[in-house]
Amino acid sequence: MKLAVVSAGLSLPSSTRLLADRLTSALVDRVPEVEVEVIELRDLAVDIANNLVTGFPAARLRAAIDAVTSADGLIAVSPIFTASYSGLFKSFFDVIDHDALAGKPVLIAATGGTARHSLALEHALRPMFAYLRAIVAPTAVYAASEDWGAEGLSERIERAASELAGLMGKEQPVRAQVDEVVPFEQQLAALRP
Repeated sequence: MKLAVVSAGLSLPSSTRLLADRLTSALVDRVPEVEVEVIELRDLAVDIANNLVTGFPAARLRAAIDAVTSADGLIAVSPIFTASYSGLFKSFFDVIDHDALAGKPVLIAATGGTARHSLALEHALRPMFAYLRAIVAPTAVYAASEDWGAEGLSERIERAASELAGLMGKEQPVRAQVDEVVPFEQQLAALRP
């Protein structure tokens, strides 16, 4: 069983990476046989930008995309900038084929300077992964600066990891096939007698 962990933290050390590591550790406690591959998007920033303009991934980016798309589960963690995920985080998922994450269990998490940005998980990250038809764990984990060492964060991490472990342990749904798009005018014409 494989787990991909995507961290979009920009600084070193990074609270985003710290949260990703804590979530990963909690999942490994539940699924010890899982193979973990961590992908630091900061190291792939230039490759991601080049892929966006050329349409071709460099070898390191191709390896990261393959790790995410072939994994049995995904932990995706972004810092919150201006009330949403980082541009680097979004750009990475933009270069992945839009059908590649269909049916994949995903745990979403984010870090930020203030608790006021916690809803970014629900209005930005969850809808993006829903659009990609991933199966997003019910519990999303947000860690503001004041959450580190405070009550509640560890419990949210444990609950989210437990949910992802459960999703990864279930039989994966059959990936949906893309339906043929029939123009609206043609659909209307078929309804007329």
